[in-house]
Amino acid sequence: MSRQPLSLPQLSISPLDQGLKAALQAKIDNKTKPRGALGQLESLALQLGLIQQSLTPVLQRPAILVFAGDHGVVEEGVSPYPQEVTRQMVMNFLAGGAGINVFTRQHGMRIKVVDAGVAHVFPAHPELIRAKVGMGTHNFSKMPAMSTQMCDQALINGYRLAQMEAAAGTNVMGFGEMGIGNTTSASAIVAVLCQLPVAQCVGRGTGLDDAGVMHKAEVIRQAMARHQVDNTDPLAVLATFGGFEIAMMVGAMLGAAEKRVALLIDGFIATAALLVASRVAPAILEYCIFAHCSDEAGHQLVLQQLGARPLLNLGLRLGEGTGAAMAYPLVQAAVNFLNEMASFESANISRQDAS
Repeated sequence: MSRQPLSLPQLSISPLDQGLKAALQAKIDNKTKPRGALGQLESLALQLGLIQQSLTPVLQRPAILVFAGDHGVVEEGVSPYPQEVTRQMVMNFLAGGAGINVFTRQHGMRIKVVDAGVAHVFPAHPELIRAKVGMGTHNFSKMPAMSTQMCDQALINGYRLAQMEAAAGTNVMGFGEMGIGNTTSASAIVAVLCQLPVAQCVGRGTGLDDAGVMHKAEVIRQAMARHQVDNTDPLAVLATFGGFEIAMMVGAMLGAAEKRVALLIDGFIATAALLVASRVAPAILEYCIFAHCSDEAGHQLVLQQLGARPLLNLGLRLGEGTGAAMAYPLVQAAVNFLNEMASFESANISRQDAS
């Protein structure tokens, strides 16, 4: 049983009220199309209507929160890139030059960059949120990545940030990340919580060759044997193997769902964070829109564990929230057809013969 974070308010994430389901489904079925002809967009429209408890849902202030943090486990050679790339990419985000900047601009989304625990002190910047818990995590192959207190602080910081965004009017929120070494953390979290073989959960990350993937898996296996963490305690697993950016995403997802925000879940690392959040508050899954299935080895497995139906499968493995941003137009399409498409009656079109 997971412990409650020490300073996090008692969560109240309720399952979606199904009271409007019949009316929403009737509205969807009454559009000028064969029933089910818009496929997954129809179930997405139904979900958004239930999240907002409205027959005419709207999308307001769509935002992608990008959490950045460094990982001590990079000391073990689990990434082909040096740790300093985390800092360099944060600067790229702030300069507007990264993939996530391109796609959020394209789709009219806001982006917030959060320093959750980068091993660098950034100068003030209007687009940067300073929420640093530490200068990168410990090397989890030798000791837990973070203390209980640090993990709690990251959760709280993320929770408060998401609640502030929701209070400002954001009702659809995507989650991205940047952190050299964080696919190693995500793989460990998924392997432990889902009780899957490490080899199935480990992929190439930022471009490892076959030998690098095997080494990465062995680092995780040895760390799991060292720590013997209780797989029924997701926050203990998070503190042992996670990153500050992953823990902060967990808190942000919980805080957003509590405010009935639709959650756009990105790739492998974001989904690993959601896995932890779902073990803390299972009802959070009802608020989740799974943007895509990435090309990272463990992502499809964890999506299956969560019963998820991703919207896209483009072979992505960039992170940053890029998949969530690319999926956002489909969320818009679901809302738009529900609100704007003619009904059989309004268009004076005959229905399918039921005889």
